[in-house]
Amino acid sequence: MARRTKEDALATRTALLDAAERVFLQRGVSRTSLADIAQAAGVTRGALYWHFKDKAALFGAMMDRVALPLEIDLNSQDAVGEDVLSAWRARSRQALHRIVRDAQTRRVLQIAMQKVEHTDDLAPAIERHIQMHRLNMDHERQVFEHAASELGVTLPAPAEQLVQGIHAMVHGLIYSWLLDRSFDLEATGAASISAFLRGIGLEPASPDGPGPV
Repeated sequence: MARRTKEDALATRTALLDAAERVFLQRGVSRTSLADIAQAAGVTRGALYWHFKDKAALFGAMMDRVALPLEIDLNSQDAVGEDVLSAWRARSRQALHRIVRDAQTRRVLQIAMQKVEHTDDLAPAIERHIQMHRLNMDHERQVFEHAASELGVTLPAPAEQLVQGIHAMVHGLIYSWLLDRSFDLEATGAASISAFLRGIGLEPASPDGPGPV
């Protein structure tokens, strides 16, 4: 009986998170109430509050359920001495591929990028994701600095500025693609990242050409 109760609780939680994705995407986060989500999930408001104390907790759980593309796995850092830039590029390609191929990832990204307002009731969840963003930026700064050191090149600007620039470029491409899927996100993203890295000296001018000097 206890096992069945645990399974029922997990099924209810999953139904609530699935409903949150659907309703947030349809109405926007600020215009959606917890009662709307409970109704969409087919559960009582009491059942919802048993799992989530407020909208911020529900929103945060929905975001956490899908590890967002371009976020690093903090439990699997690149080892020093390996080609960290190639590993970063591979993760970027995998992230873009996942956005194109995985419907749930797209839904959560659309909510995060297009359907959420930074209101007071969501402040705890948003602050948590801001902290994750900063951790990612710091990790990518280390990747760029390590790559520059390994290649013996001087970056044209501080690594933290370059990382903010490439991050904004990639996120801009994702945002544009989510609005209008009239271009190939994977190919465009790969070409844009390569052009950016060539521009700062971290990639050869051509696959057969000499390395950066």
